[in-house]
Amino acid sequence: MNALQLPFLKILGVLFPSPRFADPGALAQLALVALVAFLLITALARRRHNLLDQMFAQPTRRTAIPGASALRPWLRALMVVLALGCFAVALARPQFGAKSELTKRYGIDLVIAIDASRSMLARDIQPSRIARAKLELSEMLDRRKGDRVGLVVFAGDAFTQCPLTNDLAAAKLFLRAVDVANMPVQGTDIARALEESKDLLVNAERRAKARVILLLTDGEDTMNSGVAAQVAELEAMGIQVLALGLGTTAGEPIPEMDKRGNFVGYKKDRRGNTVMARLDESGLASIADQTGGSLILATPHDPGFQKIEALIDGFAKSEFEGRTTTQYEELFVPFAFAGLLFLLLGAAIRPGRETASPKATSKQKRGAA
Repeated sequence: MNALQLPFLKILGVLFPSPRFADPGALAQLALVALVAFLLITALARRRHNLLDQMFAQPTRRTAIPGASALRPWLRALMVVLALGCFAVALARPQFGAKSELTKRYGIDLVIAIDASRSMLARDIQPSRIARAKLELSEMLDRRKGDRVGLVVFAGDAFTQCPLTNDLAAAKLFLRAVDVANMPVQGTDIARALEESKDLLVNAERRAKARVILLLTDGEDTMNSGVAAQVAELEAMGIQVLALGLGTTAGEPIPEMDKRGNFVGYKKDRRGNTVMARLDESGLASIADQTGGSLILATPHDPGFQKIEALIDGFAKSEFEGRTTTQYEELFVPFAFAGLLFLLLGAAIRPGRETASPKATSKQKRGAA
């Protein structure tokens, strides 16, 4: 607690229990309010000195400028300072009345295995298979409240990009970092992806009722290294695979980029023929069916994530750890309203002279005559 907070907390404590500020750093703006007050006082004092004390002597001041008010400019300045002070306190979000609530979280354990091989750069799904998958995944994570999510990235090998976590904002950051250019080994090894995903689920601190692997790939396994064995283990453990097939069976050329990310042509084989990245629908269907999961095919017009989410929502949810949250009543509205009221009062105070009294007016007329 700093020196700025203490006096305000004492004042708030008289009316409200357990006062606090949600953003105490905003109270630093009160220093600016103090500076504005000092500048206004200096300007008003200088104005009074220049216009009154120097131009008119004290005995002739009332006659020369009848009805002039020395108080109104000071009142206007006071209203401005009070309004700014109220706004500064409102920005600090004063709160009171702490209430503790126990919130429970229900969900599944979900590991997303995303293919980051070069074939995922194919553009039969715009802007590319992997770019569309990352975009749709990011939006899906915003809706997966309660689930624990992990992220595995694979090409010629697989590694854990993000362990199982309920911090989905962190998972999105890890997802954003997935890049084909960063993969140390090219190719597509689905068996390693399934193995790495399985290890994440098996080693989880508290196992959920439903454990699911979401496999995002075109399914073209160039390694052919024990997919059947991994699928058999997943089946035995009750881990289901939801496969999202990205691409078309007709195939699409694989674009090649230079170090700056500029398109330089399409990938060729040793004979100089353009390499086509084709969707292996039958292979993915076999993986999904054997584990009790499903295969969803993405199309240029329907990336398939709504269907995937509908399937995920159908799994039995587990109760994860409860979390105690503290709720406070907000007080920024009264301070903001008070600030607006002070501004309106300041605007209602006329800066000019008051209307002269009838006696002063008659004297002015006789003097003019």
